[in-house]
Amino acid sequence: MKALMKTWVPAVLFLLCSVTPAYAQTFYVSTTGSDNTGTGTDLNPWATITHALDSVSDQSLILVKPGTYEGRIRLRGTFANGVTVRSQIPYQAVLMHDSTVVTCYYGQGITLEGFEIMHDNDNPGALVIQIQDLIDEPGGNDRVERIRIINNILHDSYNNDILKINNGCRDILVQGNMFYNQEGSDEHIDINSVTGIVVQDNIFFNDFAGSVRPVNNDTSSYIVIKDSNGNSDGITGSQDITIQRNIFFNWQGSTGSNFVLVGEDGNPYFEAQDVYIRNNLMLGNSDHVMRAPFGVKGGKNIFFIHNTICGDLPSYAYAMRLNTEGSNPANENIVLANNIWSDPYGTMGARTPSDTNDFSDTPPSETLSFTLSNNLYWNGSSPIPNDPGEKINTTDDVSGIVADPMLPDQSALTALPRWDAAAGQFKGGYDAISSVFTHMVKQYGTPGHGSPVRDQASLSYPVDDDILGRKRPEGNADIGALEIQALTHAPLMMLLD
Repeated sequence: MKALMKTWVPAVLFLLCSVTPAYAQTFYVSTTGSDNTGTGTDLNPWATITHALDSVSDQSLILVKPGTYEGRIRLRGTFANGVTVRSQIPYQAVLMHDSTVVTCYYGQGITLEGFEIMHDNDNPGALVIQIQDLIDEPGGNDRVERIRIINNILHDSYNNDILKINNGCRDILVQGNMFYNQEGSDEHIDINSVTGIVVQDNIFFNDFAGSVRPVNNDTSSYIVIKDSNGNSDGITGSQDITIQRNIFFNWQGSTGSNFVLVGEDGNPYFEAQDVYIRNNLMLGNSDHVMRAPFGVKGGKNIFFIHNTICGDLPSYAYAMRLNTEGSNPANENIVLANNIWSDPYGTMGARTPSDTNDFSDTPPSETLSFTLSNNLYWNGSSPIPNDPGEKINTTDDVSGIVADPMLPDQSALTALPRWDAAAGQFKGGYDAISSVFTHMVKQYGTPGHGSPVRDQASLSYPVDDDILGRKRPEGNADIGALEIQALTHAPLMMLLD
């Protein structure tokens, strides 16, 4: 439990910092502005966000007027109390470039909020956004930190990841964004050799056809948490990482990848420690095969708690793959508790309806210790698969429940909620990411009346809130991501919009 509490610290810090600050001054950026003659006022704005950040003082608000901004944005400067760079009208200021669109190599205390951000052609340089520490010597005390990426539409990288957070930065919050369409064997978010990262309230999916791109089934996990470079940046293994209250769906990637993967590069150390993955909704609505929704390769103290995984989800293993790559040490202390794994079609862990079902891929020698406790399992009219050759089976869960959680059918999930710039709304008629999020949770992640998940969560793994940020009752919480009893509380992510 000590490691469990440790992973919660970054989330607490960010929630305390998420109250809207009192801005001392407001400045403006416009496509018709000038960095040479502008003064940053509403009537005489600057032309670029980079110049604005170089010009303002602490506790400033920079409003970016609607329009398309071509070129690289550099989030830099040290702001003790923080500055915010915000699209004046949500999603109407578009940031585009033929290489990395946004970089943050020397920034502290900067929020980027409300933009549409993407590559502007199909042959750009790598990455859409990169946050990494170049402030001091590797491992120094002065680092890139307190960076917040809030309520943005981040999509269509044509080279590498959409967002890369790497090389020693710390205290980064990624909240309330929509991600879709990375490129090749890369991710929506690559969390690599960093500490104190919180990824919450986001929507992750792919829709390549919607961007007139082929579905090559070659993209990697939506989120990977790892360490590629050892101690060269002062950090060995990403640490204190929280992935909470997110929605993952519409898999179109490779058959070897996951929604969330811990470790990847086969290094001779734990590539991630103290990782808390909780209150997420993972929907198996796609007919493209994945490896498993969750994977660990060389991880320690990994807590997968109060998640809801449901739908057909064609895969090699329905729940998880725990293994090692290369020189990885064996996994240690993998905790899986209070989750729902529900395939109403009776094809749990099958690539096709006629394939053998498979709950986990967990070679016995590659995970030293684990806990499987108080989860709910459902495989429609078929039995829950059991394989004595695997380290983990549902029979290891002595307090497990085998019953129908009464989750909604996902067959209606065909209209993907991507941004329609011409219409000024998301597909389905929603004007905000938070509205899409709340709708999807209620439509696809809410157990029905009389569901056996009610009041059945184990008290050994307490979680204060649910996927909508609503407080869970003490002593009788529900299994899975959504707390059915908490429907009268306003979603935290909506309060933060």
